[in-house]
Amino acid sequence: MELTWHGHSTWYVSVDSTDLLIDPFFGNPKTDVDPAALDPDYVLLTHGHADHIGDVDHFQGTPVAATPEVAGYVEDNYGVEETIGFNLGGTVELGDAFVTMHRADHTNGMDTDYGASGGMPAGFVVSDTQPTQVSDVESTTFYHAGDTSLMTEMRDVIAPYLEPDAAAVPVGDHFTMGPMQAAVAVDWLDVDHAFPMHYDSFPPIEIDTDEFVREVKATGSLAEVHVLDGDETFQL
Repeated sequence: MELTWHGHSTWYVSVDSTDLLIDPFFGNPKTDVDPAALDPDYVLLTHGHADHIGDVDHFQGTPVAATPEVAGYVEDNYGVEETIGFNLGGTVELGDAFVTMHRADHTNGMDTDYGASGGMPAGFVVSDTQPTQVSDVESTTFYHAGDTSLMTEMRDVIAPYLEPDAAAVPVGDHFTMGPMQAAVAVDWLDVDHAFPMHYDSFPPIEIDTDEFVREVKATGSLAEVHVLDGDETFQL
């Protein structure tokens, strides 16, 4: 599995021969990529805020997977031609990837407005094998937490049953978790690799990522923190 961070919460995840693009928002200072240059097999949307769906119109011919409410919204407002509506707790098979949707604790006004809500926001657990109650040490699994606060489901559900090897967690504070709560999330998730995201895109979420590294160590977690440069790829 290859993980490429394009700044903010935008990730390009390659699972064998299947490419997934999560939360396309290229109007952030960490990326130099033109979204028109990308050709994912599927786009995944965690929720409907503008900094997560802002560039989905560049992928109108690509299937977009999201909650039914968000999927319907981008069909009507962003010209998306094909959507895959699924919901919290559901797993869909997208090419070589199995994607499980889990809740996130956040708000979900469409296009960051108060006129319409997209319902519960989400995170995604992406794996190269079907999740089962039988632990599979050969599987590779990545958790994109979406925009969220700290929640006990990370410790009680995601870690023991979905078993992520790596997690991308928001650390920018103000709108999501900050470094301290994000570090606790990493510890609860019991992952080997942790990636900060959703920071430095706007003044309220500018942080020193060294603080996140220190906070993870303070929890006693053995996770290795990778502070990626924009458009950098990590081989999981």
